[in-house]
Amino acid sequence: MVYSRTQSEERTWKRGFTLVELLVVITIIAILIALLLPAVQAAREAARRTQCQNNLKQLGLAILGHEEAQKFFPTGGWGYYWEGDPDRGFGRRQPGGWIFNVLPWMEQQSLRDIGSGETFEQKKISRIRLVQQPITICNCPSRRPPVLYPCVPGPWGPNVKYNMAYEQVSLVARGDYAMNCGSQPYSEVTNGPAPEVAPNGIDYEPASNFVWPRVDDPTNYQYHNGISYLRSMVRVADVSDGLSCTYLAGERYLNPDDYNTGLDGSDNSNMMTGYENDQYRCTYSPPRQDTPGVKHDDKNAFFGSAHNDGLNMAFCDGSVRWINYTIDPAIHKALGSRNGGEVIDAKKY
Repeated sequence: MVYSRTQSEERTWKRGFTLVELLVVITIIAILIALLLPAVQAAREAARRTQCQNNLKQLGLAILGHEEAQKFFPTGGWGYYWEGDPDRGFGRRQPGGWIFNVLPWMEQQSLRDIGSGETFEQKKISRIRLVQQPITICNCPSRRPPVLYPCVPGPWGPNVKYNMAYEQVSLVARGDYAMNCGSQPYSEVTNGPAPEVAPNGIDYEPASNFVWPRVDDPTNYQYHNGISYLRSMVRVADVSDGLSCTYLAGERYLNPDDYNTGLDGSDNSNMMTGYENDQYRCTYSPPRQDTPGVKHDDKNAFFGSAHNDGLNMAFCDGSVRWINYTIDPAIHKALGSRNGGEVIDAKKY
C-alpha cells in the first residue's frame, strides 16, 4: 500500500518560518535584551549601593563603640610613616589611624593584636601580616573587591623609610572609606609631618623628640575641626554643632584609572597607617563621582564615590545618609566642621 499526502497535509508539511520572519523575531529579542540590560544593571548597582551603606553603617557603629569605650573618637595617629602598634594604647602614643583603632569593635581584635609584646624589630616583620589582611566591610562593592593591591613608592624616593612594613611588601590591603578630618583645606601642611622610623630600627626614638604641629589649637592656622586627624582625641562634647549635623566618615574619591594600580597619591599605602589622605578626607571641596582621568587633588582630599548620583556618609549620631553630588558646597563644608556654629537644614541635603 502506497501512502500519499493530501493537499492539506502537503501545505502543512511545506509551511515554516521565512527568513524575514526569523529576522523580525531576532530583532524583537535583541530589543527586549537591550531594554532589559539597563534594568538588570540598575538593580545590581542598587544592591551594591545598599551593601556599601551597610558597610559604612558597621564602620560607624565600630567608631561609636570605640568612643563609648575610650571616651573619645579614634585618633588619627602619627602619619603615613607608621602603622598601628597593639602595645601603645588608643591615645596620642598610638601611631596607627582610625581603622587600626576600631578593629576590636569590628570583631577584628586578633588582627589588632598582631605583634603584641614583640620588640620594635620584630614588629617590623609582623606588620606584614597586619597590612596584608583585607577586610570586607572596608571596600565599596561598586568600586573594587577586598583583595590585595600594589604598594607603590611615593615622591620621597626609595631611600626614605616610609613605614614599618613598606620596604618589605609589594601588595597591601586598602579601604574605600575615610574619616572626616574637618572643613579646612587638606594639604601637606595640615597632613602634618611625622617622625621617620628610627634609623637603627629598634625603638620610637624619633617620635620622643619630635615637635608635632598644633592641629588642635583654634588659634593655629593648621587647626583641624573634624572628628579624627593627626594625634586627635575628639570627645562627643567637642561636637557642638550636633551629632546629627556632623559627618563622621564616608566614601572617598578615587580616579577609576587607579583602582588597582596604587599610582594615586591618596591610594598608594595601606589601611593601617596613621593620618594621611588614604584614610582621611575633608569637606573643603564638594564631593564628586569617580571620574576617569581626573586625578585626586592633594590640597583638598575630597569625599566621593563610584556611585552615579551621590555617596554614602555616616554621621556622628550613627546614621548613614545619601548625599547628592549636587549638595550646596557651603552645606557640605559645614557638615565637616564639628564646632562651626552653622545651622543646617537637613532637607537641603
